[in-house]
Amino acid sequence: MNRIGGSITLTLFGASHDSRIGCVIDGIPAGYPVNEDIITADLALRKPAEGIGTPRVEADVPEISGIVNGITTGCPVVITFSNSNTRSSDYEQLRRVPRPGHADYPAVCKFGPAHDIRGGGMFSGRMTTPLVAAGALLRDLIGSAGISVGSYVTRIGSVVDMNVYDVADIMTRSRTNPLRAMSSEIEERMRAEILAAKSKGDSVGGIVRCFAAGLPAGLGEPFFDTLDGEIAKAVFAIPGVKAIGFGEGFAAAGLRGSENNDAYRVQEGSVITLTNHAGGVLGGMSNGSVLDFSAAFKPTPSISKQQMSVDLVSQEDADLSVKGRHDPCIANRGAIVVEAMTVFTLADLAARGGFLD
Repeated sequence: MNRIGGSITLTLFGASHDSRIGCVIDGIPAGYPVNEDIITADLALRKPAEGIGTPRVEADVPEISGIVNGITTGCPVVITFSNSNTRSSDYEQLRRVPRPGHADYPAVCKFGPAHDIRGGGMFSGRMTTPLVAAGALLRDLIGSAGISVGSYVTRIGSVVDMNVYDVADIMTRSRTNPLRAMSSEIEERMRAEILAAKSKGDSVGGIVRCFAAGLPAGLGEPFFDTLDGEIAKAVFAIPGVKAIGFGEGFAAAGLRGSENNDAYRVQEGSVITLTNHAGGVLGGMSNGSVLDFSAAFKPTPSISKQQMSVDLVSQEDADLSVKGRHDPCIANRGAIVVEAMTVFTLADLAARGGFLD
């Protein structure tokens, strides 16, 4: 299914080389103002970075229906984008020789010869464009509840940013450079790491750390509709995401309870935690602290370096070098997609829990 959400739902449609791609957002209250400048700004962060990104460039100007005079009407909001800069012939060989690391083989097994192989079809990173637009459209909606979302890249290949930053600073500073890094020095090192892999026909992965500030305590549901579970489901829908961890994540397994528990105190009449090892989530609900999680992106599977595969027609071993235009790293472009899916999930859970005005 290409649909997610409860009170507010998101349906994705199209494929990488279709004439159009887009999404339908249902459940947005009537009378909600839509800020198209925010949508434009977020979409710009998804575009490839000069020198390290794919040469494929789309205008990415959304067409939006379900809005009159900048205000939602209560009808579903439909966002569409046209696809124009495509080279479908680059993918013909992949009908019989699947790319390692891609969905080609399982997709052919599931859909047969009808599977759209062009550009990765429905599994392409191109499909994150409407996701970013949907998240951007909903930013002001969660903003009305005092919630804001931001992210930065903490790792590209072997380059790791171990510094600690103020959350308010993260919300703005990482948006000033295409690597989504928190300093020019780290951005330079990350760029060099990507270019080194690119020069060898290879690629690198990365980690995006995402924050949501201003969450009211109690946001989320126990067991099956948990705050962390719903975010994980939405973030894992992003092509290339292979792991997610909240707060200490896997590192919590090496701590003792006395080290991992977040102690409570009262500060200026409010309950706070002195630390945030839990990443702001307890029992599937926000505990009032900043939501803090990291998502790991695998190295881009489309690489020009020769790889081993099989010929599905002759049933023989085959070698493959992926042609076409591909990013040597997708984590930096993926950061805004992680934000978008987080914004959507928080909007949906806030609507379910009665936290929206």
